[in-house]
Amino acid sequence: MKASARTVSHEADALGRYFAVRSAMPALAARLSAEDLAAQSMPDASPGKWHLAHTSWFFEAMILASEPGYEPVDPRFQQLFNSYYESLGRRIERPERGLMTRPSLDEVLAYRTEIDRRMAERIEHGFEGLEDYLFVLGLNHDQQHQELFLMDLLNLMSKSPLDPAAYAAEPRPGGPLQPARGGQTRFEGGLVDIGHDGPDFAFDNEGPRHREWLEPFLMDHDLVTNGQWLAFMADGGYRKPELWLADGWAVVKAEGWDAPLYWRQDDGEWTVLTLTGRAQVDPNAPVRHISAYEADAYAHWAGKRLPTEAEWESAVATAPDVFSNLYGEVWQHTASAYAPYPGFQPTEGTASEYNGKFMANQRVLRGGSFATPTGHSRATYRNFFYPHQRWAFMGLRLASDAPAGERARIEDLETARFRAELVAGLSRPEKSVSPKWFYDAAGSDLFEDITRLPEYYPTRQEAGLLRAMAPGLTEHFGDDAVLVEFGSGASEKTRILLDSAPTLQAYVPIDISPDALKAAAAGIAEAYPHMEVVPVVGDFVNLAPLPELGRGRRVGFFPGSTIGNLEPDQAVAFLANARDRLGSSSLFILGVDLVKDPAVLVAAYDDAQGVTAAFNRNLLVRANRELGADFDLDAFQHVAVWNVDKSRMEMHLKATRAMEVHIGAAVIAFAEGETIHTESSRKFTEASVTAMAEAAGWRVVSFQRSPDPSVALVLLAA
Repeated sequence: MKASARTVSHEADALGRYFAVRSAMPALAARLSAEDLAAQSMPDASPGKWHLAHTSWFFEAMILASEPGYEPVDPRFQQLFNSYYESLGRRIERPERGLMTRPSLDEVLAYRTEIDRRMAERIEHGFEGLEDYLFVLGLNHDQQHQELFLMDLLNLMSKSPLDPAAYAAEPRPGGPLQPARGGQTRFEGGLVDIGHDGPDFAFDNEGPRHREWLEPFLMDHDLVTNGQWLAFMADGGYRKPELWLADGWAVVKAEGWDAPLYWRQDDGEWTVLTLTGRAQVDPNAPVRHISAYEADAYAHWAGKRLPTEAEWESAVATAPDVFSNLYGEVWQHTASAYAPYPGFQPTEGTASEYNGKFMANQRVLRGGSFATPTGHSRATYRNFFYPHQRWAFMGLRLASDAPAGERARIEDLETARFRAELVAGLSRPEKSVSPKWFYDAAGSDLFEDITRLPEYYPTRQEAGLLRAMAPGLTEHFGDDAVLVEFGSGASEKTRILLDSAPTLQAYVPIDISPDALKAAAAGIAEAYPHMEVVPVVGDFVNLAPLPELGRGRRVGFFPGSTIGNLEPDQAVAFLANARDRLGSSSLFILGVDLVKDPAVLVAAYDDAQGVTAAFNRNLLVRANRELGADFDLDAFQHVAVWNVDKSRMEMHLKATRAMEVHIGAAVIAFAEGETIHTESSRKFTEASVTAMAEAAGWRVVSFQRSPDPSVALVLLAA
C-alpha cells in the first residue's frame, strides 16, 4: 500500500479541512453563469459543471462506495463523471463532456451537497490505512481540479470575441508577484536524494526517494518574464527552426504559433487575455501559457537550457530562499520526461490509475502557479503535460551547466545552503542574514561566553527558573519519554531536566552546527549512559521527521528565547510543525524573554567587553573561511538597537565605508552606513505567548516568571 498520508487523528480537524477544501470550487463558480459552466472549449478542457461533479464523484467512488450495501446518489453519475478509471466501467469520453446538458447545474450542486453530507457522516467514524490515504488524496484531487477549473475557464473565455472577464480580480491563492532578484546560484551537484519520503501526503508518483548524480549547474533566481519573451519574439524566435525540436517546429508550422497562447497584437501593442479580461502584456510579469516546445526553444535562444527535475528539486531543497516565485506564479518546465522513479509502486486498488498510467510521452513541470491552492505545492510535486499543450499556467526558469575550467570542490549540503542564503540575503534591498548561521563551532563557543557576561541575564535567569521548575515539569513526562531539544547548542540547560527525569528513554538534540552538536551529544551520552542519545543535524525551522524512539510521550524543549529570533508567522509555523512532529500527546517547554526596560535589553546585546560584537562579526569570519569571501572585518561595526514598534532587539553589522565584497562569483556592493540585519530577538508578554501558542495548536498549561530581569518558562500541551 502507498501510505504517504498522515493519519487523520482528530475527526474535527478532518471535517474542518474537508469543508475548507470543498468550499473553494463552488466559490469560484458562484458568479459564473450556467452557460459558463456548461460549455467545453476543446477536448483537453472540461466544463466547470463537470469539475464540480467529478470531484464529488471521486469521494463517492473511492470511499463511500466501499461501504457494504452502499446506495449511490444516482447510479447514472458513475458513467457521467468518471474521468479515466477503466476499472470502474463505462464513461463519457473527455471530448464529449460538454455535450452532457443533463444533469443541470442545480442538480450537480445538489449532488455535491449530498456527497458532502454523506462524507461528513463518514468522517465521524475515522479512517484507517488505505482509506486514510484515499481521503487525503481526494482533498488533493479536489485542489488539482480547482486549478484545472480556472485553466479550462480561461480557455473557454478565449473563444469569445468579447474577451470576457470571468472575475473582477484574479483568483490568487498564491499571493502577490515577488520582485525579481537577478542572477544565478551555482550548485555543485554530486549524489543527491530526490523524491518524497515522510509521513506527510504525497502523490504516489513523487516517490520513492532515491539518489541521482548531478554535475555542477547554475539555476536562475527568477522566472523568464514577458519582456524577455518579447525580445525572443522580436529576434524571430518563432521563425528560426534551428532553435526548435523537430516535433516542436512541426507544431509551430501547423498551428501558426507566433506568440504565447492568449496573446494578440492590437494596434502594434501586445495584449493578453486573463481571467480578468484582456490587458496589455506586462513586461515584468512571468510569461505564461507556453508549451514545453516553446520553453525549450527560448532556452536555446538564451544560451541556456531547461533544468532537469532533479536539478530543480535539489536546488530548491538546498537554497529555497535564493529563488523568487518558486510556487506562486507558473508551473515551471523541466527537461525531464515523465517516467517512474526507480522502485515506483502505484497506490493500491482503483487509485492505482491515478498517475502511473500516464507515464509516457509527457514532460514534468515543477513548482506551482498563481492558481495552485494554498498548501498544495511542495518541492517534490511532479506535474505533467504533453509537450505541445499550453493552456495550463506554465512558464519557465532557466538553468545552465557550470562554467568549464577547474572543477569546484563538492560542497556539503550545509555549506552550499550557507553560500546560497548569504548571497540571497545580501542581494536584497535591505540586507539580512538568518541568525542560524552564527553557530559554527566558534560561534557556539562565543555564545557560551556571552551567556556568562554580567549584562546577559537571559541564560542565568532561565537556568535558575528551570532548576526551580524541573521537578514539577518532569512529573508530566511519564515513563519512557523522549526529550527533543530544538537548537540544542551546548545542551547545558538540558542537564537540569535530565537530572529530574531518570526514566527518560531517549534524548534527541537538533542543531545546525555538526561540530557543536557532536560535542554536546557526546557529553550527554557519557553523563547519562542509561539513556539513548540520537543527535540530528538540521535546521529546526524546516523540521524533518523525527526518529522513531521510545514508547512514551515526546517532549519538546526550546529554551533561550530562541523563538524570538523568528518572525511572528515563522514562530507559529515552527510551533505547529513541532506539534505535528512530536504527536498529539506531546508537551513542549518553551523559554521566552519578556519585555522590560530598553536599557537592560541594549546592554545585554552590546556588552562592555565586546563579546557580542565578536559573535556578530564571526558570521563574516565564517563566510571568509568556508565560502572564500573577502569581508574586511574591520569595516563592519556591531550595532544593537531596541525596535519598540516590533517589540524586539535587533543586531546589525554596519559598513563603515563603501566597498564591494566577493562571495565566489557574486559581487555585493555596500554603501557607507548600510547594514546587514543579522538577528532579531522578539520579547514577549504572557498574552502574546498565549496567542502564539494557541495559533499553533498548543494550549498553555503554566507560565512561570523568573525574578527581575524576568524571563519565563511556558509549559504547553498539544
